[in-house]
Amino acid sequence: MPTTAPAFADATASDSALRRFLHGLPGVDAVGLEARAASLGTRSIKTTAKAYAIDLAISMIDLTTLEGADTPGKVRALAAKAVNPDPTDRTAPRTAAVCVYPDMAATAVAALAGSGVKVASVATAFPAGRAALDVKLADVRDAVAAGADEIDMVIDRGAFLSGRYLKVYEEILAVKAECGTARLKVIFETGELSTYDNIRRASWLGMLAGADFIKTSTGKVGVNATPSNTLLMLEAVRDFRAQTGVQIGVKPAGGIRTSKDAVKFLVLVNETAGEDWLDNHWFRFGASSLLNDLLMQRQKLSTGRYSGPDYVTVD
Repeated sequence: MPTTAPAFADATASDSALRRFLHGLPGVDAVGLEARAASLGTRSIKTTAKAYAIDLAISMIDLTTLEGADTPGKVRALAAKAVNPDPTDRTAPRTAAVCVYPDMAATAVAALAGSGVKVASVATAFPAGRAALDVKLADVRDAVAAGADEIDMVIDRGAFLSGRYLKVYEEILAVKAECGTARLKVIFETGELSTYDNIRRASWLGMLAGADFIKTSTGKVGVNATPSNTLLMLEAVRDFRAQTGVQIGVKPAGGIRTSKDAVKFLVLVNETAGEDWLDNHWFRFGASSLLNDLLMQRQKLSTGRYSGPDYVTVD
């Protein structure tokens, strides 16, 4: 049993108990959820608050490269950008982490040594998760041995959607055990879960199994992070802490590309989970192009004009 949620020991005692618990969660009012997310997205942010929000968003980015064409040189360049996002302005905050494949973790660790920027590594046969458990655990061990501070795992969506919740739960437990001191982010791939009820169930399942973060998506499918699915996950971590005293982070990933989008998500965090989550220890953006737009908007606030096309690097 995970030590994070002893109050729910009975709920995870068997496959049938876990199913009863997850299907006993309140159903999601889809219309109400989407209306609230849309309403919060219209909040007006004043100039001073906007400047604070932009810097906060930069500090929450997991600057990511997860491509088959990744090279050590590309990872080192991304690490340099994470440490010093704007070479013309040393007051720009560093990003939270650089996220790479396990075979690039050692390169990222070396490039970021002493910077305070974390190294996150995807694992467990990312992004599909279609591999035997021993292969997935070996993937995690490789990343941890390379020095990764954080592991981003994918759940077995096939098992989840067919109702084999205990299999998913036990797999998360096994991965968590291999993480050691590394923090574990559990990716649901919300675009494949089909319903808000499933996203709520997956959120609770991940938290019960000891996730340090729950994460929307891999960024590799058509539907990734949305205000609505992120709002639902923020409600879940809020309610989980209220019942257990344990705080869990949230990471929307994929499709968040503009400063306007990022600020909307920060409003969701503040108004739903609360100020305690407005810190990169508890909230992250999985993104690559988002940083460029945040830097452009930051310079606009500072100088009153937009910079030229060569102001930011192309990832």
